[in-house]
Parts: sequence; structure tokens; C-alpha cells
Amino acid sequence: MTILDQNATTQYGDWRDDFYSKGYAVIKGAISSEKAAHYRQKELDWLCSFDMGLDLNDRSTWTSEHLPQSFKAGMYLHYSAAHEKYVWDARLEPGVITPFAQLWNTEDLLVSFDTINITFPGRTDVEWSPWPHVDQAPERKGLSCVQGILNLSEAGPKDGGLLLMEGSSKLFDQFFAGNPPDRSQGIGAKHYDFYPFKEHHVRWYEEQRCKLVKVCAEPGDLILWDSRSMHYAAFPEPESEVIRSIIYVCYTPASHATEQDLEKKKELFRKWETSTHWPHCNIHGHGKAMVDGEVDPREREEPLEKPVLSERLLQLAGVKSY
Repeated sequence: MTILDQNATTQYGDWRDDFYSKGYAVIKGAISSEKAAHYRQKELDWLCSFDMGLDLNDRSTWTSEHLPQSFKAGMYLHYSAAHEKYVWDARLEPGVITPFAQLWNTEDLLVSFDTINITFPGRTDVEWSPWPHVDQAPERKGLSCVQGILNLSEAGPKDGGLLLMEGSSKLFDQFFAGNPPDRSQGIGAKHYDFYPFKEHHVRWYEEQRCKLVKVCAEPGDLILWDSRSMHYAAFPEPESEVIRSIIYVCYTPASHATEQDLEKKKELFRKWETSTHWPHCNIHGHGKAMVDGEVDPREREEPLEKPVLSERLLQLAGVKSY
């Protein structure tokens, strides 16, 4: 299995130098601003399609009453959101795939069935608190996954976006050597490749001269980060006027997947389910959206607009072999 740490000392003269030194990189103009605007509109149209009274021009409707269920006030883990045609079209963009192919040194990739994020600024009906975490199990050795955000809206200093502890990926093994992972409780017990940090853990990284940075980006930019980097989503500050619109993207070599995981992936694809950030393992669905203990009547069995099942799409989905 390819471990990317072996490339960390190479000088590339491009975004990969930032990626290996800081734990993240912003690739400018992965897709055009026009394409970003198109995908953003499709994303917002999808959200409005639930007919819950949401009006994008009326802030009073930017509340839970007018929105389908989401995680952390913006991540849509249900409703076949991960398999809408526009999401797959974005995943197939050469400017999105190529950076992952450069990192992994192969075009034979799998893509995660990750989701979208639409976060409204100025919401007072939700409570927001930081949730610093990593998306790679402490038990895994070496850089094993690279996450991505395809940015469809402006992500300035005050807007919703990604907060990341710069330099934390390099200290991953050191931190967990002194702080063995506790798998007995919380979400870290349920999900192997997710590990949350407490406030004193954050302070430890800061004492090692890591710094928490807001990763700013423009529509069409691609943000990549080492899954060992401490990070979490930043809620829009009160001054922001931007509805955050992104697509999460992640690719790893198809050769990393076992036959068992490929079968799981095929089944989730057949059911149009959203999965985790990981393309080749840690594959499990999020099930149905539940409201008051019952399946949300707005839950969908298939995408509103199904993708075109091209050979390349089916290969990325793990349905067809390379």
C-alpha cells in the first residue's frame, strides 16, 4: 500500500510543497468560476426542492423549520445527496481528480461517497461549538488519506469554511504516543477513522507551535488536507453574507481496497447512500434520515437527478474494475 509520507521530503515547486509542510494546500482554479457557479446553483436548487418554505432571499426562512435534516447545520448525510448528478459531474472534473492522481501516482482511483455542505450565515436557531478532530484512526501508521473540499462559494476570513491546525499532521504519531486513543466512549468508539480532541489536546498542539488557521478560498478552488491534521468546520461569523456551498471530495488508489470493501461500496452505490470521507475502507452508510424516531417522510430512495453511469464513474465508484 502506498504511504505518502515517503514523498514528504521531495521538493515539487507546486502546491504539494505546502501540502507536505503545512498539512494542507489550496489549489487555485481547479475548476472555472463559471462551473463553480453552476454547481452552486444546482446545490441550492436541490435544497429548495424539499418545498419546506425555504427562500434564499429571506433570512427568516434560514432555520431548521425550513430545512431538511443535516449534521452540524449543513452537512447533508441523507436524501441521496452524495449521488446527485451535479455531485458526480464535479467528482469527474479533471481539475479535481488530477491533484489526487499526482499525490498517489495513479489514475486508477476510487472516490468517496462523501456529501455536500450548505451552511447559512446568521442562524440563531442552532448552537455551534468547535469539534476539533482527525479523520484518520490513530492506529493507522503514515499518511493514509487525503481529504478535499471543492469550494463553490467565497470562503473569506469571516465566512463559513475550514479551520485547520497547521503543522498538526506531523505530530500525529507523537501526540497519540503520549495520549493513547480512548475507544470506550463517544463517537470515537463508534467510528474507527474519526477521533475527537478535547480542549487540553488543542492546547498541546498550540504549545508545539502549531497554529489554528482559517483556510480561505475562492469559488473553483480545491482545498486538500492530510487526514491526520486537526480540523473542523468554521461557522459563518455574524458579518458574513455568504451561504457556504461546497462538495467534499476524496480519492485513493483502487488497489488499496479489499474485495470485501468493494462489495460494501457497490451496495451503498446501489442504494444511493452517502458514506464516509474514505474511498477504499471505513465504508458504511448513514442510513435513513430520522425525525422523532421515524424515517423522515422527505427521505429519498434515489437522487432527484441521477448521474450518467459512464465507465469512468463506475470505476471511481468501485462498481467496475480498472
